[in-house]
Amino acid sequence: MNRLYEFLRRHPTWVDGFWAFVLLFTSFMVIALPEQDAYAGPEWGALLVSVLLAGVMTLRRRWPERTLLAAGGIGLLQVVGDVPPLPANFAFFVVIYTNASGSARCASRLALLMSLLAPTVASLRWPTEDADESMANAVLGAVFLTVAFCLAWVLGDSLRTRRAYYAELEQRAHRLEQERETQARMAVAAERARIARELHDVVAHNVSVMVVQADGAAYVLDTAPEQTRTALRTISGTGRQALTEMRRLLGVLRSEDASATGQDYVPQPGVEQLADLVDQVRDTGLPVEFRIAGTPRPLPSGVELTAYRIVQEALTNSRKHGGPDVGATVTLEYGSDALTVLAEDDGRGAQRDLYEERGADGLGQGLIGMRERVGMVGGVLLAGPRPGGGFRISATLPLTGGE
Repeated sequence: MNRLYEFLRRHPTWVDGFWAFVLLFTSFMVIALPEQDAYAGPEWGALLVSVLLAGVMTLRRRWPERTLLAAGGIGLLQVVGDVPPLPANFAFFVVIYTNASGSARCASRLALLMSLLAPTVASLRWPTEDADESMANAVLGAVFLTVAFCLAWVLGDSLRTRRAYYAELEQRAHRLEQERETQARMAVAAERARIARELHDVVAHNVSVMVVQADGAAYVLDTAPEQTRTALRTISGTGRQALTEMRRLLGVLRSEDASATGQDYVPQPGVEQLADLVDQVRDTGLPVEFRIAGTPRPLPSGVELTAYRIVQEALTNSRKHGGPDVGATVTLEYGSDALTVLAEDDGRGAQRDLYEERGADGLGQGLIGMRERVGMVGGVLLAGPRPGGGFRISATLPLTGGE
C-alpha cells in the first residue's frame, strides 16, 4: 500500500485521469439511457462537453489557471448549445477547488466569482417543467448549487491557508536551526579564542621562568656548578613543556584583543588552587567533598589549567541546575599516564538539550568550553546524567603529550 501511495503521489495526473474517465463513462451512460429517461439535450453536444470536461479534469493540477478558463469557456458553450447538466459537470467543482487551493490569488477570486454566477445561470437556463413550482424550484436549485460551489471554494482556500501556515513553520524552523548552528559556531570560536589567550599566558610564564633560571645560572656558573646544573635542568624541562603548549596553541584560532595589557598575562590557576576553589564554593552554600587519589606530581601547565577550569565549570553547573539541597563531589585521580577529573552532584541534573546538543543552550557554553579544553590536550570528556540522579562530568587528560 505504501508503494502504491507513493506511486500515485508522484503521478497525480494519472489519478485525475482515472476520475475523469469515471465521469466520462457515467456521462455516456446518462446520454444512452432508454427512451423513458432519455437525455433531453443534443447527444453530440453532450458528448463534446463531456470529453472537454474530462480533459479539464485530467489537466487541472498541471495547468490550474488554464483549466479554469477552459472550464468557463466550456460552461458558456454548454449554455449556448443548450446542453443540460451532465455527471461530467462535477469537474467544475474540482476545478474551483483546485484554483482556490493554489497560490494564484487572481485565479482564486475568479473561481469564487464563477461559483456565485454559474448556479444562477444554470437554474435560469434549464428551469423545471412544472410552471406552478418553476420559480421556487429555480430559486432552491440556485441556492443549493451556489452553496455547493462555495463550499468547494472554501475547502480549497482552507487548504491553501494551511499549506501556507505549514510552509511558514518550516521556514521558521529552518531559520532557527541556522541561527542555532551559527550561535554554536560563534560559541566555539569565542571559547577557542579564550583558551588561546590562556595558553599564551602559560607559555609566556614558562618562558619567563626559563629566562630567570638562565640569568641565575649565568650568575653562579663559576661559583656554584651544582646550582647551575639544577637551573639548566629546570630550563630544559620548562622549555619542553613550553614547546608542547605552543604546539597546542598553533591549532587554535586566536582573536587579538587590543585592550590587553601586560598585567593580563599572568600564570593561570592549576590543581594546587583547586582547594581554594572548593572553599570558595562551599562559602556560597554548596557542600563539596574534595578527594585526591594516587600520588600527586607535577603536571603540564595546560593539563593543570584544563583540570581547574573543568572543576570550576562543573561546580558552577551544580549551583545553577542542581536545585535545592544539592551536594557535589570532586575527585582527582593521578594515573600512570593520565589525570582523571571526576565532578558529580546528586541534584536534579541539567536539561537534556544542554548536554545532548553540546551545551548550546543559548545562555552559556560551559560544556562547549569543556569539550574544547579537553580536546586541546588530547583528552576525553563524558558528561551526562548520573545513575540514581544528578549529573556527572568525567575528563581523562593524558600526561604524555596529548597524542
